[in-house]
Amino acid sequence: MVMGPAGQWAALAAVLAAASAWPSRRFPALAPLRPAASEQVQTEAVQMLCRRLLGSRAADFALTVKRRRPEEGEAFELVSLADGRLSVVGGSGVAAAAGLYWYLRAYCGCHVSWSGRQLRLPATLPRVPTVLLVKAPDRFHYYQNVCTSSYSFVWWNWERWEKEIDWMALSGINLPLAFTGQEAIWQRVYLALGLTQAEIDDHMAGPAYLAWARMGNMHSWAGPLPNSWNKNQLSLQHQILQRMRSLGMLPVLPAFAGFVPAAFTRLFPKENITRIGSWGNLNCSYSCSYQLDFQSPLFQQIGKMFQSELIKEFGTNHIYSADSFNEMNPISSDPKYLTAVSNATFRSMTQVDHLAIWLMQGWLFRSPFWQPAQVKALLHGVPLGRMIILDLFAESRPVYIFTNSFYGQPFIWCMLHNFGGNLGMYGMVEAINRGPSEARAFPNSTMVGTGLTPEGIEQNDVVYELMNEIGWCKEPLNLTKWVMSYAQRRYGKKNEAAVAAWLLLFQSVYNNTSYHPDHNRSPLVHKPSLKLDTSLWYNKSDVYEAWYLLQMAASDLNASETFRYDLVDVTRQSIQLLISEFYKDLKNAYLNDSIVGLQTSGNALIHNLMPDLDELLSSDKHFLLGHWLETARSLSTTAKEANLYEFNARNQVTLWGPHGNLLDYGNKEWGGLIHDYYMPRWELFVSTLIECLVMKIPFHQAHFDKIVFQVEQKFIINDVKYPDKPVGNTIEIAKKIFLKYYPHAK
Repeated sequence: MVMGPAGQWAALAAVLAAASAWPSRRFPALAPLRPAASEQVQTEAVQMLCRRLLGSRAADFALTVKRRRPEEGEAFELVSLADGRLSVVGGSGVAAAAGLYWYLRAYCGCHVSWSGRQLRLPATLPRVPTVLLVKAPDRFHYYQNVCTSSYSFVWWNWERWEKEIDWMALSGINLPLAFTGQEAIWQRVYLALGLTQAEIDDHMAGPAYLAWARMGNMHSWAGPLPNSWNKNQLSLQHQILQRMRSLGMLPVLPAFAGFVPAAFTRLFPKENITRIGSWGNLNCSYSCSYQLDFQSPLFQQIGKMFQSELIKEFGTNHIYSADSFNEMNPISSDPKYLTAVSNATFRSMTQVDHLAIWLMQGWLFRSPFWQPAQVKALLHGVPLGRMIILDLFAESRPVYIFTNSFYGQPFIWCMLHNFGGNLGMYGMVEAINRGPSEARAFPNSTMVGTGLTPEGIEQNDVVYELMNEIGWCKEPLNLTKWVMSYAQRRYGKKNEAAVAAWLLLFQSVYNNTSYHPDHNRSPLVHKPSLKLDTSLWYNKSDVYEAWYLLQMAASDLNASETFRYDLVDVTRQSIQLLISEFYKDLKNAYLNDSIVGLQTSGNALIHNLMPDLDELLSSDKHFLLGHWLETARSLSTTAKEANLYEFNARNQVTLWGPHGNLLDYGNKEWGGLIHDYYMPRWELFVSTLIECLVMKIPFHQAHFDKIVFQVEQKFIINDVKYPDKPVGNTIEIAKKIFLKYYPHAK
């Protein structure tokens, strides 16, 4: 069994000292943000969650919700009962679920993550020696990036959403974004305003690109949205909201941010409608969106229509998200204009819901456009406390520091971590361990919560588990002790080699102390070039040694799903590193006019490393291109819809646009994708370099880009059906790869 209660007590000490510190007296408008569901409803919801999680062992737990005053913050209480059961009393369903998982982690050595669960409980529950009261230091625990809905959630059905909402509750998340189904509401509004269905269809982007259509970054590409899509997503949103609210969560709904379809210029020719600049290397066929004048009465009319219809359909918890300038600058830097903009946006919410709170991403403030006067003007267009800012990338580039805590508006310290849903191992564990407590201690801090804001999920479980625990701690954790415990509970038993592997990973690949905006720099997943960046923030020998140690642990831990996932992931990371080394050999061979060197390195890449990696990834259900494509097709009602959804799915992880506009931004190291997309590009690159040496002509990147684009397009339209179930024995394949390549790992 993993470390028992006594050994865990020191790790709990920091949490026991935590006190509810959210600045409620400074922001009384936040007080009404509390669950509407009754204690009984929340109690029943968390009891059902426990049964889904633990089956018959759920009877060992008595879960109850007893509301606390908002100013008391989130908390749970653990007590061992005389009959051997454990009582968990939470101030909300979420708090009770978080308390349950806290006990399961600390006392039973259990683990729940995207890649698997380890829930072997002792026959008799370990006793809590005394009443244990744990208070969260902040009011809110936020979850989701607006992009997550496209990079990860886009093809989910209710079965997958149910698991995610359970994970949210167990993680203590009480403030999730809830953006599903809004296009159905917009369709009603647009039709009521006089747009034709054809004009709406021409405006709507495809399912995999809705995140950026909602923020006005793009329109039309990969659409239109079938009517069946809107019906399906509307129904799904009802299920999502019902479950979130029953657990005491406060779902964040969308609001009008000012973007309108092009047809508005026909309907309202006298209105001041500005066509803003392009975004994401897209031309104006799919970008250059239209933005309505914020001070126009029509702005208030549309905002009222949308929000009224939204609340009529879904109800409300009084908190709304809108981003008018995501990666796009306003038309004027005049502070008076910016104040008027935010005031108009806020009024469009409060005219329908007088308790409305505006939640806004702070991502825009990283742009040079936003100097102190401009930031303050935008933020002060809303009464203090009626707006919450997500400091979206606080683990790397915190905005609260240079805005003096957002000039008085409350903010949530967020860990972004992931861009595009990339699978490379990555983390800034020291920064996220210290960051929240430092933000709370900042002079005149207005911090009211912590949050997770990844663009894509289902990767790097360890970072999210750590961040979720930190959200309930007032002080930083002992990372060494934490990761040792993590390794034990993730696999359900202590294995010295596995623990040593995780210690190495935590000091290297998971401890980036500098800024890398694109952490997955592997040449494997980027268009071939002679100028690819192979720099690292860590010592690669640590990853190779962790690879060795996990391989040594395989015979002991091979029955663990999470271990098999980690073995694949660390092997994938190691092969990725080796590919970088062979890429450098390839480049040097070309620069030294060595055809033999090119052939040798090229053969190693194309005929050995990449096919072997593809075989390994294809053996684990978490790394399958076929699963991504099949879940996309599963939402269709006709063959035409299925083909549209699959096109969306293929394009997003490769070209990202009609012409490779954000090429490989959403790259994935998946079985099938390696073999049929990345490998052909590298094969063409090697043959082109050899041809250049034979013909004694220079390599021209622009020419190569044109011919490789045909290879990329071929993948988008090929009719290959990729397996959506794993093929082969992961342990055996991983061992074969280890024996073949570890001797070359230096």
